[in-house]
Order: sequence, then structure tokens, then C-alpha cells
Amino acid sequence: MTIDYLVTHSGGFHADELLSSVILTRLYPSARIVRSREAAWITPSEDRIIYDVGRDYQPQLGIFDHHQKTPPLRDDGQPYSSFGLIWRHYGHEYLQSMGIPDTDITAIHSGFDADFVLPVDQVDNGTLSPSGPLADLSLPLLLESLKPVFDDRDPDAEDRAFGQALVIARAFVEAAIGRKSAKLRAEAVVMAAIRDAGESPILELPMGMPFRSAIEKAGADHLLFVIHPRDSDWTLTGIRRDPENFALRADLPAAWAGLTDADLERASGVKGAKFCHNARFIAVASDREAVRKLAELAAEEARQG
Repeated sequence: MTIDYLVTHSGGFHADELLSSVILTRLYPSARIVRSREAAWITPSEDRIIYDVGRDYQPQLGIFDHHQKTPPLRDDGQPYSSFGLIWRHYGHEYLQSMGIPDTDITAIHSGFDADFVLPVDQVDNGTLSPSGPLADLSLPLLLESLKPVFDDRDPDAEDRAFGQALVIARAFVEAAIGRKSAKLRAEAVVMAAIRDAGESPILELPMGMPFRSAIEKAGADHLLFVIHPRDSDWTLTGIRRDPENFALRADLPAAWAGLTDADLERASGVKGAKFCHNARFIAVASDREAVRKLAELAAEEARQG
């Protein structure tokens, strides 16, 4: 079966059909997006996928709407938007098209659904309302802000804005999935480094990368600091107690706070010490030997404290 058309509704657009279009245009790059409410277009046919319009949900017929009287629900009873439905049926194929390893597809599909797709579904269905001073910077509202203003009378304005917004929406989707894939790759590296560290409170990594989830998964509660090379120097960072706040398992020594270069060398006794943040969560040294000495001193002070 050849898909020639990707059909969604005309008029003002929302995040759900825009993000659905991101998924479908990658899988069917030669298909034309048709934005219409005309019966001839929103009637199921073998040459099209219809989404966010049509008042029906029949995946076997290629129609994915959620505006009908009895809308499709997730297993936990939360309503889908068109984005959730498209991700449910096409997400695995989309991840394969991005070159995600087969071993990671299930985990990334589930994680992206929970972290990215579900909130869009909730906002679209009115079960979640962005609030607070940054509400207008939530992704659904940012994407909708790309619609033409009310008095733009150009008959092509809506479709042109949709096309421009699609490029931006695609960048967000691909970046979010890319980060999840990278996090899984990093986990494997960090797990190996944890094994190499043994009982040491210092974890050495070959480069900067996400490390907290692997440390939690490994149950490596003894780890206090992470060191790794960065361009022409090395960094020493603390490890958060939990992802919801900035409290660390151990702070860097108070005597180092805010110092740089010669002042930090004198305070620490480590030649090559270059910088310690005033908040004592990161320090920088010129080379591996210097950063390890800083880490060992910080770990020793944490043990004594």
C-alpha cells in the first residue's frame, strides 16, 4: 500500500497534529500533507492516513482522531490526542527510521511517550493546563504561537505557518529522542566505569556525559564525585542526592569556594587547580593528576565531616 496523502484538518493548528505530522512525514516523505475538512478528503482510503479529523479511530483504515463522542483512551483511562495515537501505532517504526538500535527501541518508545507525548495529549484534551510564569513557554503553547495572527487575511497564511512550524516541531522531537538514545549509550559507559572504580568514591569517565541514572541503577551509593576531561582541562563535579533538587552527596570544600588559579592552588595545595564554583558543585583543573588530587581531598574532607 502506498501512502500518497497525510490528511489533517484545516484552520488553526495545534501541537498534536503538528507533532503527528513530524512522525508521519519521516515515514512517508513523498506523501503530501492535505489540510482539509472536506468529506472527500477525510473519508478513509488506502492512499492516505487521516489524523486529528474525521471523528473516528480505526487504525486498520488509517484514521486516527480523538474528537468522537467515545474517544480512545490509554490503559490508565487518560484520553489520547492524535499525537498519542500516531505515536502508539507508528512510534516504533519511526525510531527504527532514525537508526535507534533495536535493543533500545522499546525503552525509548516508552520513555518518549511518558515524557513528551503524554503531556501533549493532556494539554490538548484539557486535562493538564500549563501554569506558572513559564506557562507560555511550554512546547504546545510555543508551537501554537506560530499560528498567524487573527487579522492576517492571506488565504495561504495558515498552511504556510503550519509548514514553518513543522520544521521547528521536528527539531524538538528529534532532539528529545536523540537525548534519550544518548542517555542509554552513556549508561553503558558509566556502568563500566563504576565497575572499574571499585570502592573508590571517585568515578572517572572518558568524557562528559549523563551519569546519574546509571549510578542509581547500579546502587553505587559510595560514589561522591565524578571527574572527566573537558577540551583542554578536567572537571570535578558532585553528584546530586536526587533529581528534584540541587543538594549533593558531598560538597566541595568550603575553603575552595569561588577561588581561581593561584588562590585555589594555595587553598588546596594542588598545582594545576584552576577554578571552584562558589556553590561548590564543580571544580576545574589543568590535567588528570591535578583533578584526581582535588577529588581525593574533597572525598577525604567529606568522610571526616
